[in-house]
Amino acid sequence: MLAVSNTSPISNLAIIGRLDLLESQFSVLSIPAAVADELAAHPDPVARAAIQTAIGGQWIKTAIPQTSTLLGILLSSLHKGEAEAIALAIDLNADIVIIDEQEARQTAKQAGLSVIGVLGVLLRAKRMGKIPAVKPEIQALRNKARFFIAPALEAKVLASAGE
Repeated sequence: MLAVSNTSPISNLAIIGRLDLLESQFSVLSIPAAVADELAAHPDPVARAAIQTAIGGQWIKTAIPQTSTLLGILLSSLHKGEAEAIALAIDLNADIVIIDEQEARQTAKQAGLSVIGVLGVLLRAKRMGKIPAVKPEIQALRNKARFFIAPALEAKVLASAGE
């Protein structure tokens, strides 16, 4: 399955030591240059090292989206990493784009892309038997990565996970 990711899902999973969940779900994860630049400047040295190891291991690959009218339009309303991730997903005809930010998710869906975020990665991991429960992972995201999740969304995700 071909996936493209924005910065935050990779960053958040690296902070909690769970990049393996991305690797187990996506044999190759493509990121645009803007995302690679953001990840290279990650403020957490342990997370940054894990990310660089994943990039060096070749399952996270950097690619440059084609310069297009679409990319220009996306850049007018989204951050560079989000815009490039959506443009790259379209260029590569990706099966899925991994983005957490609401506005970028909506834009990706309007462009016809299948979208998940870090919570979707956790749900898929549980269904694949890679993690026993989603709740401790959400707690780790909240505590270590300062990840915000609205109570209603957390309840919905946990219900989907059967927790």
